[in-house]
Amino acid sequence: MSAINDMLFCIKSQVPQSSRQARLPGPTQLNFFLIRSILKEQKIFKMENKIFFDVAVIGGGPAGMMAAGRAGELGAKVVLLEKNASLGRKLLLTGKGRSNLTRAEFNPRELLKKYGREGDFLLYSLSVFGVKETIEFFEKKGLKTKIERGKRIFPESDRSQDVLNILINYLKKSLVKVMTNYEVKEIIKNEKRIAKVVLSGGQELLAENYIIATGGKSYPGTGSTGDGYKWAEELGHKVSKLRPALVSLKIEENWPKLVQGLALKNVELTVLKNNKKKDGRFGELLFTHFGISGPIVLDLSGKIGELLEKGEVKLILDLKPALDFRTLDKRLQSDFSKYSQKLFKNSLSDLLPQKLIPVAVELSGINHSKKVNEITREERHKLVKLLKGLEMRVSSLLGFETAIVTSGGVSLKEIDSKTMKSKLIKNLFFAGEIIDLHGPTGGYNLQLCWSTGYLAGKSAANSVSKKTKISAENLNDQ
Repeated sequence: MSAINDMLFCIKSQVPQSSRQARLPGPTQLNFFLIRSILKEQKIFKMENKIFFDVAVIGGGPAGMMAAGRAGELGAKVVLLEKNASLGRKLLLTGKGRSNLTRAEFNPRELLKKYGREGDFLLYSLSVFGVKETIEFFEKKGLKTKIERGKRIFPESDRSQDVLNILINYLKKSLVKVMTNYEVKEIIKNEKRIAKVVLSGGQELLAENYIIATGGKSYPGTGSTGDGYKWAEELGHKVSKLRPALVSLKIEENWPKLVQGLALKNVELTVLKNNKKKDGRFGELLFTHFGISGPIVLDLSGKIGELLEKGEVKLILDLKPALDFRTLDKRLQSDFSKYSQKLFKNSLSDLLPQKLIPVAVELSGINHSKKVNEITREERHKLVKLLKGLEMRVSSLLGFETAIVTSGGVSLKEIDSKTMKSKLIKNLFFAGEIIDLHGPTGGYNLQLCWSTGYLAGKSAANSVSKKTKISAENLNDQ
């Protein structure tokens, strides 16, 4: 029985027999008389502490807002539940407050490579709502965008708030009922369907379809506390191990802390496990008071987190990846010739940032007060080797508190990639970070949210029973 029929039964049981006979002779009249204003104007109905909708979306982040807006746009009666006092708190933090909307990579196959082995799961959702559609969606609603270095797309205004405002207006135009400060306490299942959700105030919310878009466990201060994973498991879904991803690293050695605040561009970081290369990245790295951060570190952190569970992980930092050993040695000979009468500690200013020189001198093992023209060939080669391979040992990831996304989530094998519908629960859909998929920095993870959110909202709305939709259309005609 649909939620609407449940509602009719509940209402009818509350009307005295005499009134039903005198004023409401049939179920059709009962339907029109009592629900017309509900579905047409208010979009909700309450009776005995119950609330009824076509689609209920849990989670007011990027994926949840997109899903709710699309479902409402297609005519479904939608509610968006958010436990925070406002929507999109984590969205406001993305791109350092600028919101890296997506990436200017219009070839889906190339884009999918960045999501790892399971990236093909997104192929259909990208074909429905990909990068091109995302840009058009925001620009048609008044948000001008720009492409920056690395194909990253931002609002021209550099304001995440402008992105959030677009989504909030989208919800309003789609007649979505937004309920903030409402926390879901429990999801009740009846056989292979969700029967209802119980809210923090004791209210029971019933819907024909449900979308869980609660995000991951990263930045828990924004409300992403992993509730959705618990519900998914209670509903029978498998959730792979959760780890912080796109997160900074703590380093065992002390020397990175001595150069905190130093950002290096065009360096290469290699991940070693048992002296075998497991991964690597080229780009920008930042030294911090606890270790290292920056784009290449964040991108590697998910893999490093997996490897750390099996033992020590070593990192090799190549400060001059564009130069092989021989070329760098020639460059060093040239510098040493130029500064032959100087002390070693004063001879590297053409090669390294000033802040890094004392560290390089110390780690090289060469006496810092030694004259350059006294440095041996073996010592010079040792320095070259150091510059091509600074070693660091990872002590740990920084944690969910500062992670940008979560690695792990609801098993993709249990989700239909063409609808985002659960293969286990007939009226459940997933969207966003809660699924077991994430990409590197640079707009990939917001694109995942836009694409899966749009598809989940579309699928949930389109699968609302015809009986419910016909009733709503009939009411609108009255």
